[in-house]
Amino acid sequence: MRIVFYLIVLPISRLPFRVLYGISNLLYLLLYRLVGYRKKVVRQNLKNSFPMLTPEERKEIERKFYRHFCDIIVESVKIFTITKEEIQERFTHRNPELFDPYFKAGRHVALVGGHYGNWELFAVSIQLHIAHQTLALYTPLTNPFFNKKILESRSRFGLWMRNYAELKEMMKKPEQQPLAVIFGSDQCPKLSQQPYWMEFLHQETGVQFGTEKFARDYNAVVIYGVIHRIKRGVYETEYRLVCDQPYDLPLGKITEIHTRYLEQDVMENPAYWLWTHKRWKRTRNDFQRRPENLAEVKE
Repeated sequence: MRIVFYLIVLPISRLPFRVLYGISNLLYLLLYRLVGYRKKVVRQNLKNSFPMLTPEERKEIERKFYRHFCDIIVESVKIFTITKEEIQERFTHRNPELFDPYFKAGRHVALVGGHYGNWELFAVSIQLHIAHQTLALYTPLTNPFFNKKILESRSRFGLWMRNYAELKEMMKKPEQQPLAVIFGSDQCPKLSQQPYWMEFLHQETGVQFGTEKFARDYNAVVIYGVIHRIKRGVYETEYRLVCDQPYDLPLGKITEIHTRYLEQDVMENPAYWLWTHKRWKRTRNDFQRRPENLAEVKE
């Protein structure tokens, strides 16, 4: 894997963006036209999520998605060598001042979003724009070498990468500086989790409860972030306050609010969500234990 990284990945990463987008165009022909990478998954997801659209309208979303998906691939490779000037030019943050009063008050933030726009560029750029120490939760890759390189690339401009056990230990320290902990809420829950069930994109969906649990456990502010694609290779994040007093809302309401925000964004510009993901592969019946109430929901 070292050879692949140093002889293929790293040289490609050093190419200018205009060349990378030429590679993206070739990838589109390969993955979409020739291989048909996860095309059945994408089509089924789109059909279930947009039953009101015609097959032709869904096909247009499909084509736009695959072009965007290939751009994400080359943009993610670029992260290994991207400069601070390049990331600031290509990824802006519309209203980072939303975090300021909570940082001054010493409040932690649960920053929640979905796999929409380009979340990899967002992760690299976020620490350059807010005072909170940013921290992204992650699951280590099986390959130690690539795991190390991915962590290094995402952490280049100050982002911390930690697993949930490490985060819990950090939160025990009374002197812990205010954190903005990044949660991706649109992944399919693991069988070891107890998701919150609601309708999302016209389907019964189990939503990971980690964002709301963190907010309630640590009285954290919940902020939702959406990544808008301005044009090819240029993105902007917009932040929306979900809740700054988590105990004022009934259990489950925080999860419903940020999931509805994501649903709204996906409905408006569906091509920029990650449709290759098997989001609905598990149903309510797949979870062996069903809590009688939400108070039993665990991360």
